[in-house]
Amino acid sequence: MIRSMTAYAQVEGDTALGRVTVELRSVNHRYLEMTLRLPEELRALESVLRERVTQQVARGKLDLTLRLRAAARGGELRLNEPYLKQLSELSRHLSAGFPELVVDFSELLRMPGVVESAEPDQAALGKAVLDLLDQGLDAQLQARQREGARLAQAIVERLDGIAAQVSAVRAMMPELRIQQRGRIDALLAELRTASDPQRIEKELVAQLLRMDVDEELDRLDVHIAEVRRVLTLDEPVGRRLDFLLQEFNREANTLGSKSCDPRTSNASIELKVLIEQVREQVQNIE
Repeated sequence: MIRSMTAYAQVEGDTALGRVTVELRSVNHRYLEMTLRLPEELRALESVLRERVTQQVARGKLDLTLRLRAAARGGELRLNEPYLKQLSELSRHLSAGFPELVVDFSELLRMPGVVESAEPDQAALGKAVLDLLDQGLDAQLQARQREGARLAQAIVERLDGIAAQVSAVRAMMPELRIQQRGRIDALLAELRTASDPQRIEKELVAQLLRMDVDEELDRLDVHIAEVRRVLTLDEPVGRRLDFLLQEFNREANTLGSKSCDPRTSNASIELKVLIEQVREQVQNIE
């Protein structure tokens, strides 16, 4: 299924650190170029996030942003009992020399390191964030596929136009060959009495070459069939389509250079217009 490189998706969910929002934006690009924006609390996950994205995205300029709304402090607290014992012993020792010293228990708990918040399970945190990323990638993939279906339809419509032009040129070739034979007969007659036979011979060769465009028309038919086949593949096909369009242009240019009639010249121009329209669509395909 054809996938566009342009899409947007956003998902969010709860983790041990708080609520995480995953936002993905992508536009067309020749290769995969990824930009990550992460809160410091999730910076350690950068490499696994990049790896997960590259497993599902082949081309495009992709911006991945994670936002964290930290949960309020609370829940699991741990008392640093060895440290608290040391403070208690120190307090008793100081009491002998400073009878007026009074140690309040609540003040003691506020001492740095006495009460510690339990650190979240990093493995569980990483899994929760990756699950959210997978949801975001799935949502973005669906959007890319919907847009890809529209791109494929636009390409098929223009392929039909290209095929119609090829058929029209092929249908007029018998008439054009008769006209060309008349010109060649006239050149042969002129060649017998020409004062500049080399010029006539060159013109004769040019006329003979213009009679044969069957090869170009056949190759255009082959390219049309190949593009239709490629559009059905379930893999990234943008680069392959880029290459095929180069071949389309080569045949259209050759057809124009061999033109011996305004109708084939117009057909060549129309082919180039349609090919360019296909190229514009292909620029957005992964």
